[in-house]
Amino acid sequence: MKYILAILVLISISSCQTDDGGNVITDYSNQNETEILNYIDNNNLEAQKSNSGLYYVIQQQGEGANPKTDSDVTVKYKGFYTNGNIFDESDEEGITFNLQQVIAGWTEGITYFKEGGKGILLIPSRLAYGPFDTRGIPGGSVLIFEIELIEIK
Repeated sequence: MKYILAILVLISISSCQTDDGGNVITDYSNQNETEILNYIDNNNLEAQKSNSGLYYVIQQQGEGANPKTDSDVTVKYKGFYTNGNIFDESDEEGITFNLQQVIAGWTEGITYFKEGGKGILLIPSRLAYGPFDTRGIPGGSVLIFEIELIEIK
């Protein structure tokens, strides 16, 4: 029993870091992984996992070239949490941006699609906003995006 307790203490200590102000920063990696895998299972998705931990589902590949991580793209999207609550959504025309100006999960994930491609990005918090509350999104949140890559500029 002593060994189990010691292991649990070590795990809890190693999963937390502190910032420059001494505030504890929680590592949500394991929690996010479980949450994503449950979402995939509950929604009968066939997702791929990249080396970074991003999960993606290509529902329609699209045609032509894939964007690069520094491309300007136009994307139509809907962003929501694993509970289905929507936190952001574009209009039908989508939005245009450079892939270097968005969260890491988008910079990587959008490159898996070609123009006209549609799919889902399941993004752990470390590839989004991390452990901190940002623009109304709670720290540690898994973000899911239904996306359509309308155009590569």
